[in-house]
Amino acid sequence: QSALEQARAAAGGKDIRIAGGANVVQQYLNAGLVDEFTLHHAPVFFGGGTPLFLNSDPSIQIRQKNSIPSQDVIHVTYEIER
Repeated sequence: QSALEQARAAAGGKDIRIAGGANVVQQYLNAGLVDEFTLHHAPVFFGGGTPLFLNSDPSIQIRQKNSIPSQDVIHVTYEIER
């Protein structure tokens, strides 16, 4: 909550971007504080990690908004359906 309040104050009414791992993103998704998000898929696998939606609220519905492919990564943006 403190991090969000600080980000809102610093943003001055503009959009806020969250960077972090699955746990951080899940907290904001489950709190209903995310309108859209972008996943950056790179063809490199490190082995372990937390699946992004493992502990997310199952009632959250997402819709793919767009995707931007390149040689090294694909950026996929999703919207939260309310």
